[in-house]
Amino acid sequence: MRQIVLKIDVDTYRGTLEGVPQLVDMLRRHEAGATFLFSLGPDHTGRAIRRVFRRGFLGKVQRTSVLEHYGLRTLMYGVLLPGPDIGVAARAQIRAVRDAGFEVGIHCWDHVRWQDHVVNADVAWTEAELEKARSRFVEIFGVEPQVHGAAGWQMNDAALQWQPAHGIRYASDCRGREPFVPVIKGAESACTQLPTTLPTLDELLGRDGITQDTIADHVLAMTETAPPSGHVFTLHAELEGMKLAPVLERLLKGWRAQGYDLVDLSALHARLDTATLPRCPVLLGEVDGRSGQLMVQGEAIRP
Repeated sequence: MRQIVLKIDVDTYRGTLEGVPQLVDMLRRHEAGATFLFSLGPDHTGRAIRRVFRRGFLGKVQRTSVLEHYGLRTLMYGVLLPGPDIGVAARAQIRAVRDAGFEVGIHCWDHVRWQDHVVNADVAWTEAELEKARSRFVEIFGVEPQVHGAAGWQMNDAALQWQPAHGIRYASDCRGREPFVPVIKGAESACTQLPTTLPTLDELLGRDGITQDTIADHVLAMTETAPPSGHVFTLHAELEGMKLAPVLERLLKGWRAQGYDLVDLSALHARLDTATLPRCPVLLGEVDGRSGQLMVQGEAIRP
C-alpha cells in the first residue's frame, strides 16, 4: 500500500482563519485525508524575532519571504499588537475542520513560546503548557486528543513521557525515516512516533535553484519510490493553505498519479504492528534548510 500522510501544522491566527478553510476545500476536492494540528492559545508570532541570532535563521527568512507569507499584522502579534487567542477567536473555524471529516490534534498552546523554550524547560513548565493545550482541545471538541505534533519539531523527555500518560496514542514530533517506538531514558513509550520523512517546502525553496515553479517536480521526484511505511509530509496552513496553494495542488495530483493514497496520521497508525517497529531514541539534530536543532529519530537500539 502506497501512502502519503498529510500532516498540517496550523501556527497562527491568520493561518487558522484563512489557510485552514482553503486547505479543507482543496483536500475535499481531491478526496484526500489529512491531520490538522492546531495552535490553541495566543498567537505571539512577532516574538520569533528573537531567533534572529540563531544560525541559519536569516537565510531562511530571506529564502521564504516570511513577510509575504505571514503578513505584517501577524508579525506584530505579541510585540506591537496583543496576540489573539486562537482557540477562542477562531473556534468556529477549528471545529469546522473536524465537522468536515478530518482528524484533528494538538500542535501546541503558544507556538513561539513552545518552540523557543521547551528543549531546556523543566517538567513543571512543560506539563503546564501541554495541559493548557489539552484542556482547550477538550473545551472545543468535547473529547480528549489522541494525536500530537510538536511545534517546530521541538520536544523534551518530559513532553514525550506526558503523552501516553494523557491519552496521546501516536505523535509526529520529530524528523525521521519511518515509524518507531521511542525509547526515553531507557524505557519504551506507549506513544508511537510517526516522524516527518519528507522535507517541507520552506526548507527547499531558494536552495539549489529550486523555485516556486519547480518545487513540486522536485518533491515528486523524491516520492517516485515509496518506502514500506510510506511518507509523512508536513505542510503549513500559512504556506500551502495560502500563497503556496498552487504547489500543493500540483503535489496532490502528482501523488495520485504515482499511485498514492493520501491519508491522515490515524490511517498510518492503524496499519502498524507496534511489536515489529524499531525502538529508537529521540535526539537533537539538524535538518538541511531549517535553522537550529530539532528532534530527530536516532538509530535503532539493538536488543
